[in-house]
Amino acid sequence: MVINLVYRPPASRGGLPRIGGTVNVDIDQLKSLFALLRDEEIAEFEHEADGVRVKIVRGGRVELAPIAHAPRPAAGAAAATVEEVPADTIDITSPFVGTFYRSPSPDAPAFLEVGSVIRPGQTLCIIEAMKLMNEIEAEFSGTVVEIFAQNGKSVEFGQKLFRVKKA
Repeated sequence: MVINLVYRPPASRGGLPRIGGTVNVDIDQLKSLFALLRDEEIAEFEHEADGVRVKIVRGGRVELAPIAHAPRPAAGAAAATVEEVPADTIDITSPFVGTFYRSPSPDAPAFLEVGSVIRPGQTLCIIEAMKLMNEIEAEFSGTVVEIFAQNGKSVEFGQKLFRVKKA
């Protein structure tokens, strides 16, 4: 079974403009891919074929987009623009749009600092969405190596909040 998806890209964030359009996807292949990624506990996957790029980030977002056929830069130039992420780290992303808070109240200490050790079920932050305070909890153990979001600022769906070195 093949479905026809219409891709409407989010606004570009200062990088290359995104290209919208129509993409044909074999739903059975997509379901098989999701099952494999879940079963193997793969955190991030990207595949490009037949002019379509699929990027899946566990706990984050799925991007499906036609590929712009622009000239490819030389390998050295491409390496300069690609963020190198250590293989033993996982980026924790926002599950929805809202306001990011590092602590339960303005006068309380932050839930996490760089270097904090986290455990499954531990509160990492709060995201306020539609006047509801949503605690975001850790799904795995590790050590916080970077905090991306700023306290009291808006975050988007799929935006990086923390980078954690998995234990």
